Amino acid sequence: QTAFINFISDQEWKSIEPVSSWFGPSSFLMSSMSALFQLSMWIRHCHSYLTEHLGMMAWMSYAVFALATLFCGLILGLVSEVFGLVCAY
Repeated sequence: QTAFINFISDQEWKSIEPVSSWFGPSSFLMSSMSALFQLSMWIRHCHSYLTEHLGMMAWMSYAVFALATLFCGLILGLVSEVFGLVCAY
């Protein structure tokens, strides 16, 4: 505590280089990291719901997420191919 107070009162903070814009709290990189963290918390919540409230076995929940991942990859791949074909003409 006293070290922090001394850091402020002695203006030691002036000798520290500012954080790069890439690592700032409002940067695209940090916003993306925050979104990934929120996604992981949502997935954890869904897993808990499936196993605790619906009584699904853990491996079944993992299978649901695996199939959802494959389905999302399929959709993104198809969209990418259609977009590529449209842009080619």
